[in-house]
Amino acid sequence: MALNKYKGYSLRNRVFFGFLLVCLLSIAASSLVPYFVLKNNSSEQSTIDMQEKTNAVMGFFDYALSRSAVETKDLPQVLGNKIFEIADINHHDIVIYDLKGNYLLSNKDKNLVEQKRVPIKIVNKVLSNEARVDIRGYDASKDAVFTSSYLLLRNNVWEPIGIIYIPLYHNESAYLDVLHKYVMYILLIDVLLIFFSVWLSWVTSNNLAKTITKFSDMITRITLFENEMHPIRYYKNDELNALARAYNRMILQIQDQKERLRFKASEEAWREMAKQVAHEVKNPLTPMKLTIQNFERKFDPQDPNAKERVKQMSKTMVDQIDLIATVASAFSEFAKLPEKYNEVLNLNTEIDDILRVFNDDHIFVHSNKSNIMINIDRIYLSRIITNLVTNAKQAQSEDRELLVNVDIEQHQRRVMISVQDNGIGIPEAMFERIFEPNFTSKSSGMGLGLSMVRKMVEDYKGVISVKSEVGKGSTFIITLPTNL
Repeated sequence: MALNKYKGYSLRNRVFFGFLLVCLLSIAASSLVPYFVLKNNSSEQSTIDMQEKTNAVMGFFDYALSRSAVETKDLPQVLGNKIFEIADINHHDIVIYDLKGNYLLSNKDKNLVEQKRVPIKIVNKVLSNEARVDIRGYDASKDAVFTSSYLLLRNNVWEPIGIIYIPLYHNESAYLDVLHKYVMYILLIDVLLIFFSVWLSWVTSNNLAKTITKFSDMITRITLFENEMHPIRYYKNDELNALARAYNRMILQIQDQKERLRFKASEEAWREMAKQVAHEVKNPLTPMKLTIQNFERKFDPQDPNAKERVKQMSKTMVDQIDLIATVASAFSEFAKLPEKYNEVLNLNTEIDDILRVFNDDHIFVHSNKSNIMINIDRIYLSRIITNLVTNAKQAQSEDRELLVNVDIEQHQRRVMISVQDNGIGIPEAMFERIFEPNFTSKSSGMGLGLSMVRKMVEDYKGVISVKSEVGKGSTFIITLPTNL
């Protein structure tokens, strides 16, 4: 009963109607598109023919008026005989009006000319556009469609001296004869194709539905939670056969891996925790060591600012010790990251404070704004920047002095932090694995730094990416929402 309830939405019906719809649309497209294309071409050809006819007439008039500068009043005398010759050669009636639309002469008797005056709207349009004006009409006496073409007549110095009217009779149906024959044949073929499409759609969808239903019944009898998974037995040589064979191989591998993972799961979890604890505790020790060494090297008891320097070093050491204590406490609870305490921070100031522990003149900070505010955990931010800058320093090349650029940019509601170095670079083959836990390209280290950085960035719905070229350096780019 449940199957009958959704029968109208079954795959068989969807395949059938989808295939049928595609066939019908193809048939419609193959019929209608050529029809409109040919019809449009016939209309364009008709327009081109009229253009050629009017151009031929105007060519005769231009030649007749080319010997002297003729004015409007001279037209009856100059073209009195020529107009008959031009009309006979071109097989068109011709009427000439002055620039006000008044009748001047024609190849027909004046009494037979129906239009003694050109409408003022047409006159203005011809004079203003200085181009041919076509008006379609119907001659009931001849039962034919004609186009009234009005053209501006000029003398040999290109001055307007009159308006020429040429009634062009044309039969556009002549251009459509081929089209009509095409439509008749294509309609006959379309009817045959529709019947064939219905039959083929039904047979194809019905066979496909039966095969998929049989395959579905086989799969529903399989569950990954069973201790023993049974293979699918399918013997037809088609695409589903390849799927069945791939599935059978997969369940064999799953059964083998389930046994191995069962014994390794507990051991691996504790091993991973130990690695992360070691790495995260070691990470703050490096800037602490650098701070103490730098303080010991530069400390001068006679310096009037000695007390302030001691206070600043003490603050830095206390901050780093607090960081170690926080990390240790967090990892003692099943290696969790420190709980986030978000606060609105000035990113420029915070990064300056974080980089101060390195006390390195080769680290430069750039920003596109003086105050970039972001809502983030202070410890998370410190660990992200410290990890990336430490990696940049460790990637120093032996043949040049290290330079590290930290760029901070804000674009609308997103912040981009990039750490760029001119070190040895990262091979392209390592790009996909560089953020994996336990992966490292250095001789020492646990390889968890970048993995932890990515985890912290993703916790804030951010993205981290890397660009690098061997021998030139690397750039790590972090994009974070401001969350304000």
